[in-house]
Amino acid sequence: MAALNDLLPKAAVRLDVRVADWQEAIRAAGGLLVETGATTDGYTAEMIRNVEENGPYLVIAPGFAFAHARPSPAVLRTGMSWVRLEQPVEFGHESNDPVHLVVGLAAEDSGAHTAAMAALAQLLADPATGQALQDATDAEALLAVLAGPDGERDDRVQEEAVREQAVHEQAGDERRAGNGQPVPAKAVHKILTVCGNGVGTSLFLKNTLEQVLDRWGWSRHVTVEATDTISAKGKASEAVAILTSREIARTLGEIGVPVKVVEDFTSGPEVDRILRDTYDV
Repeated sequence: MAALNDLLPKAAVRLDVRVADWQEAIRAAGGLLVETGATTDGYTAEMIRNVEENGPYLVIAPGFAFAHARPSPAVLRTGMSWVRLEQPVEFGHESNDPVHLVVGLAAEDSGAHTAAMAALAQLLADPATGQALQDATDAEALLAVLAGPDGERDDRVQEEAVREQAVHEQAGDERRAGNGQPVPAKAVHKILTVCGNGVGTSLFLKNTLEQVLDRWGWSRHVTVEATDTISAKGKASEAVAILTSREIARTLGEIGVPVKVVEDFTSGPEVDRILRDTYDV
């Protein structure tokens, strides 16, 4: 699996960029993907069209937009870009506007960048790291914050993400949760995290949910699958619940299982509260 520092080269980082609106912000992130050889210009148009068609669901945390679209021929290789805005802009999100950081993702498929997304989600969920990223004076300083001392942070978070993924793939152990939380009645439950394309924001939410399940001791009893809106409708009957954004929840409509809205995809406390409501614990 690709690490965060493999997907985000220095040439794909721009700080204090001036833009007039959210379209220009996405064009800035898309332009860096083109410049670094990850995409063609067509992918930038696809990212903008994604927001126009699905709404601003990609604003997954206060001030943070994760711009992306489906894998397509416009993606030449998996890569990322990082655009910190000089002045924040509105994307139209009900609770997470205005946006001051746009991270662009181009994915060849839904798998190669999973660990990198998990690493980024953990970093952005840490307030001290978030402030350090906001204070970084240039691309080198920002990448140093992401990597940690001597490049250790990205490797450590990457290793943790891989270990956690292995744990969640070993579902089926019937033991009771070590912290006393009652385990689900069935041996294995599934929860879907859903976004428009299944390759970006849903992975952020999946990572946060899996961290909460780890703290509960439920990792071997509840599996989490990140998917897109179309696939989610077909897989809904397999799940006990769906976690997603307000915009995607409207798109899904009534599909026979509880659909839970998450405002901040990086917030462990919010996801913990939603999980408690789902299982009535």
